[in-house]
Amino acid sequence: MPDNVDASEQMVDNWTKQIQETAARYQAMAARMQGQTVTERSKDNTIEVTIDSKGLLTNLVIAEAASGKRMAEVSSQVMRLVQLAQSRIPELLQAAMAETVGTTDETASRVIAEAQSTFPEAPPEEDLAPPEPERHHRFGPEDEEPPPPATGTPPQPKPIPRRRRTQDEDDDDFGGSILS
Repeated sequence: MPDNVDASEQMVDNWTKQIQETAARYQAMAARMQGQTVTERSKDNTIEVTIDSKGLLTNLVIAEAASGKRMAEVSSQVMRLVQLAQSRIPELLQAAMAETVGTTDETASRVIAEAQSTFPEAPPEEDLAPPEPERHHRFGPEDEEPPPPATGTPPQPKPIPRRRRTQDEDDDDFGGSILS
């Protein structure tokens, strides 16, 4: 019986050691990912975005050269670059896992799949700029649009019937003499 107890203790010790080693590897992977950032730039180098490993925007640089662009185009490029940078996070996570934890583990596969669903591939880049907004300038009352035409004549209010005063009523509103 002592052999069975010794074997059980050895087995528990091995499990404990494996769990501690796995936890240390995951901590190393988390520490490595903590400092990771991704930077993307527009083709004309007028916009640059940087995100952290959680996908949060940490830096945005818009060059003076972008001042000639429409704001709709600039904002569209910023969003596209953020999505592009975020889509690279699963690949960074997979590389960090391969170096620390390994990618054959079921937990590692789930973590990578979660990152891929959180940060999917960026949509394909469209060279079409956002549509030009319609421009209507109105400066004064003469440029205002007329009100919409009335649909039929509105009903006329009924006159309020007037009440006739009787002789008993006093002419003032106080209900009697102030001296009494």
